[in-house]
Amino acid sequence: MAKYRKLGRTSSQRKALLRSQVTDLLYRGKIVTTEAKAKEIRKIAEKLIAMAVREKDNFETVTVDAKVAKKDSDGKRVKEVVDGKKVTVYETVKKEITKDMPSRLHARRQMLKVLYPVKEVPTELAGKKANTKTVDLTEKLFNEYAPKYADRNGGYTRIVKIAQRKGDGALEVLIELV
Repeated sequence: MAKYRKLGRTSSQRKALLRSQVTDLLYRGKIVTTEAKAKEIRKIAEKLIAMAVREKDNFETVTVDAKVAKKDSDGKRVKEVVDGKKVTVYETVKKEITKDMPSRLHARRQMLKVLYPVKEVPTELAGKKANTKTVDLTEKLFNEYAPKYADRNGGYTRIVKIAQRKGDGALEVLIELV
């Protein structure tokens, strides 16, 4: 018996398809696909969420001194002349950052091996490249999904059968996060 479904694709095509659909599922919360693909997506997505649940509290908060450019009322950097050259003025600010412990960092990198980067475009500014922002799905897994599923032992996804597709008769399903 095979350990996974081949989905009628080469290994690189299959890996790209599953990565894409897992990324979409974790970003949107639910997707519509075929039953065979959904069962494969479920395996990957549940492993990622379980990893996030295991490592959700494995970080420390550290206070660091950061140099930040001083800005005027218009939001532009303040510059002063030193030895005939214009130099930006910096001020030291204390910032609190979260520092991952080694096992959480490893988990984050394992997640990044599977997930594609997601760009979010506001609807009113669609078509403009400058207005896109990158969504950090690993952060979403650690901060949103991990606390939500902390008291659950697996079973983070649900597959609901919809109907057969008109073209080829494949069974379509809705896979969603519980």
